[in-house]
Amino acid sequence: MGEAIGRQRFGVFIRIDGVPAAVGLAEVGSVPHGMELPVMGAVVAGTVVWHADHNHQVKIKLDEWDRPE
Repeated sequence: MGEAIGRQRFGVFIRIDGVPAAVGLAEVGSVPHGMELPVMGAVVAGTVVWHADHNHQVKIKLDEWDRPE
């Protein structure tokens, strides 16, 4: 799980719980069909599909998210 911390046309950046040095990216193509990208502050859950140890980049396929209250 994590939190959406940045949003661009190409995807959303995610702070990953328990891994402060890593930044996740969920690209538009990894969002379930018919759903909008999560908004800033949304709690998200997904599957890691790729990562690079040397620069702590992580690509994520989103499964679900909630709107912040």
